[in-house]
Amino acid sequence: MSLSQTEAKQLLERLIFDDQQPQEWVQDVWGLSPILGDSAAKLVEVFEALIQCCPQEQLENLLQSYYQEIE
Repeated sequence: MSLSQTEAKQLLERLIFDDQQPQEWVQDVWGLSPILGDSAAKLVEVFEALIQCCPQEQLENLLQSYYQEIE
């Protein structure tokens, strides 16, 4: 499985946030609780930073290992 960084990010977003965009998820959490919404926003920021700094090969390995576990 050879994925670009963008493709890997999209797959990880679907795994984590289902069909929502990360910012929509943050807004939903924020609507339930501003304290949890603040934490959700920080999590999305860290997620974005990790995607940017993680080598493509490691992202692919992460996705492959996840999909192997659920099969």
